[in-house]
Amino acid sequence: MRYDTPSLTRWPAPGGSGASDSSFGYVSAQGAPLVELLDPRPGERVLDLGCGTGALTSEIHSRGAEVLGIDGSAAMIEKALAHYPGLDFIIGDGHDFSVAEPYDAVFSNAALHWMSKDPSAVIANVRDALRPGGRFVAELGGAGNCAAMIAAMSTAWREYGLREPELPWFFPTPAEYATRLEQGGFAVRLLEYFDRPTPLDECPDGAADWVRVFGAPLLEGLPPDLVDPLLRRVNELAAPALRRETGWMADYVRLRFAAVRR
Repeated sequence: MRYDTPSLTRWPAPGGSGASDSSFGYVSAQGAPLVELLDPRPGERVLDLGCGTGALTSEIHSRGAEVLGIDGSAAMIEKALAHYPGLDFIIGDGHDFSVAEPYDAVFSNAALHWMSKDPSAVIANVRDALRPGGRFVAELGGAGNCAAMIAAMSTAWREYGLREPELPWFFPTPAEYATRLEQGGFAVRLLEYFDRPTPLDECPDGAADWVRVFGAPLLEGLPPDLVDPLLRRVNELAAPALRRETGWMADYVRLRFAAVRR
């Protein structure tokens, strides 16, 4: 998709692209269609919000754009600088960031659902970072994302006498997020809501491994000797829905959109 624009100028560790690209490489691999939707052009200024370790930031740069990667995790930014020393990366929180000069586009893959404290504030910051007519292209978890995984976690926590886990994610419905975008000063040009079952090839212990990485904050403060049996129970509960003959799957549901700053 192309836009005709006027000639005007985290959380837990996964503050950006969900988890370290070195351990969960599918996070960046699944972002390729989003880069195509962004369609970065030579000379454009692009902000990659929640850039993780910078794989997609580098891809956008390879299209000729000037790109800045921002992530709330210092560890992620350290890896990004090491992997792509010629690119610019800074630590920044989506809820509270500003830029000196406006950008042509803001891009975000698998990061906005981590910015759950105040999603509307994130949208407002994105708008302020864009020139008029600038575009906001992103993908995040949508309503129903990881429903079987979350149900297994909730049941396991309850069975072990623990309080219901306070989930760190924001998974909106299409209508809810479109409304937030429109109220935040954007015109929605495209919005897709779709299932994307994703093989957990790098999770040999299935749902338990997924929780250890993406749900790490939920394990903090638990007695160390409780964690392993708790996660074994998560596996038992999640297996009927998520384990296939070929391996474990994550029941991802994605919300992908392109919007233009009014």
